[in-house]
Amino acid sequence: MSEVSQDDKTMGLVAHLSALVTIGPLIMWLIHKDKPERAFVTEHSKEALNFVITLWIIMIGVFIISAILGFIPVLGWIAAILIWLAMMAVGIAAFVFIILAAIAANKGNEYRYPFALRLIA
Repeated sequence: MSEVSQDDKTMGLVAHLSALVTIGPLIMWLIHKDKPERAFVTEHSKEALNFVITLWIIMIGVFIISAILGFIPVLGWIAAILIWLAMMAVGIAAFVFIILAAIAANKGNEYRYPFALRLIA
């Protein structure tokens, strides 16, 4: 990739940090997807969007499983609590990955989230 402008680096940083408010990467991707001169920003916003979608899929699945387990007395409750504690760990890891991605984008480097479904190609 050729030299990335500081403006594109900053927009890549914003694309990743906007993942903290869920809809930010979608907005960034929709604004820049048809601009070939903004390929760096498009790739970073797409990567952040894929990560957010993956997190939402995981959260919805965990919510459904925990709700079902919640109807099972004692053992189900314990399992549901343990699952929610694991989800808190996933949330902390997601926060760290978002920060690492933002730093990489600000340096002009590509970044791939370690566990993200590539739904938006």
